[in-house]
Amino acid sequence: MAFLLLALGATISLFPLWWMTVTSLQSASEAGAAVTGAKGLSLWPHEAQVDNYPEALAQMGSLRWQGFLDALANSTVVASLVVTGTVLSSSLVAFAFARLRFRARGLLFTLMLATMMLPGQVVLIPLFLLFRYLGWVDTLLPLIVPAFFGSAFFIFMYRQFMAQIPEALFEAARMDGYGPIGLWWHVALPLSRPVTATTAVFTFIWCWNDFLGPLIYLQSESQMTLAVALNGFRSQYGGLDDVHLLMAASIVTMIPCLLIFFAAQRHFVEGLSRGGVKG
Repeated sequence: MAFLLLALGATISLFPLWWMTVTSLQSASEAGAAVTGAKGLSLWPHEAQVDNYPEALAQMGSLRWQGFLDALANSTVVASLVVTGTVLSSSLVAFAFARLRFRARGLLFTLMLATMMLPGQVVLIPLFLLFRYLGWVDTLLPLIVPAFFGSAFFIFMYRQFMAQIPEALFEAARMDGYGPIGLWWHVALPLSRPVTATTAVFTFIWCWNDFLGPLIYLQSESQMTLAVALNGFRSQYGGLDDVHLLMAASIVTMIPCLLIFFAAQRHFVEGLSRGGVKG
């Protein structure tokens, strides 16, 4: 019974992805008829149109293929640097909260957690004014630099995990001459691979799909990320005659997130289960 329920839930969850894939392989008339309800829901394309994918990518931006390649490069650079910055900064701060003893540590940790209750929309205008003053508007810096100041949620996860590491490991490292930074880099961070995988997956998927940030800070087409380029594609080719191309472009933008998730799935699940354990 449990297996049947899980199979039913998986089928319901995966059906939208399957429908998107089928629609992306249909002809314009077949996809338009399916969307309008002129014909029954098709679970398989009558004749697979693989050419929909290169055609959709070539139309993503006024620069055609160059527009897609620029958006892909921008998204890759932003996501990679944001993941790196979030992992390094969050783990470093978490190590200080978990293993170092200093005055007002508990109060600072509580204040840090309290920032999680602050909606991101509240700081949009102050951040925009700050980045405009620094001359960073229409560059990738507003999307990358904040990641190097840590994330309260991931600091909490790292802190809970690092608090469980046996103190004997740190004592042995201290006897080898390591200071706080050495303990973080050579002991705490390598042992925190499950939490690192969780942080990397969550951060990459969020950053790759982020639309609001690039929409606010990026203006020129050459600086746009895939999320903004896909929205422009939807606005320009969002009619029923182009729904198959829109689905093809959407499928392509999803592929990196799926690959990252499946590559780190084992560590990802382990990190979720162990990162929330009280230390």
